[in-house]
Amino acid sequence: METKQVGQTQTSGFQVGVRRTFPLAVEEAWALITSSVGTAIWLGEGASVTVEKGESFQSDEGISGEFTTVNPLVNIRLTWKRGNWDKPSILQIRTISNGEHETTISFHQEKLADPSIREEMKAHWEEVLQRLMAMN
Repeated sequence: METKQVGQTQTSGFQVGVRRTFPLAVEEAWALITSSVGTAIWLGEGASVTVEKGESFQSDEGISGEFTTVNPLVNIRLTWKRGNWDKPSILQIRTISNGEHETTISFHQEKLADPSIREEMKAHWEEVLQRLMAMN
């Protein structure tokens, strides 16, 4: 019997999720993550893009992808690939209202190739949330 590793899914590699609660209304949190400064934090510098379904992006660091779902104030789904990866991952960003002045921003990434990339991305998304919090 094979033992699954932390974050390993049955059929699609590895996944990771990180979240942080911000002292913002959901509208303010959405504005933060979709602003040009906010997208530069989680897409990479130089990836100036409008967050709309079907829009593609490429950052100066070689991160590329395409938005597949955009539900304002709720979630964004996109393909997200580093330049040295064989296949893209799936990234979902959610804004979860916890009342009038508190919103959780969540990053969930799946279809990661192996446990080391999972750990690398966990650290990356934690840093992204720290940088977004510092903007607040």
